[in-house]
Amino acid sequence: MTYGSECWPIKKQHANKLHAAEMRMLRWAGGVTILDHIKNSHVSGSFRVTPIQEKLTENRLRWYGPAMRSHHMTRRVLEMSEKPRGRGRPKTRWMALIQKDLKEANNPAETTQDRHSW
Repeated sequence: MTYGSECWPIKKQHANKLHAAEMRMLRWAGGVTILDHIKNSHVSGSFRVTPIQEKLTENRLRWYGPAMRSHHMTRRVLEMSEKPRGRGRPKTRWMALIQKDLKEANNPAETTQDRHSW
C-alpha cells in the first residue's frame, strides 16, 4: 500500500483513505466485523501495528536524508526555485510536507548532513 510513498505529496483525504484501508485489512485479518462494535484503536492495538501515517512520514524522511547528502541530480532538482503560482489554493508540495515533518520531529534540516544522527 505504501509503495513509492517517499515522494507522495499526500493530502489528508488520501491519508484518511489509507487509514480506512489499513483498518479494513486488520479487521479482516483478525476476523472482526463492524457489526461486532469493536473500536479501531483496540483492533490496531491487538496487532501492535504503527499507524500508516507514521510509516508514511518515516518513509519520506528516510528518503530525504540521503537525497540531501548526495550531490546527485535529485538534490539539484529539490533545490530548484519554483515558478510563481497561479490563483486559488496552492497545491500540496512535497518539500512543504517534508518541512512540516521535520518540524514535528524537532529535527532541523542541517542534521541530514550527519548520517549517524539522522
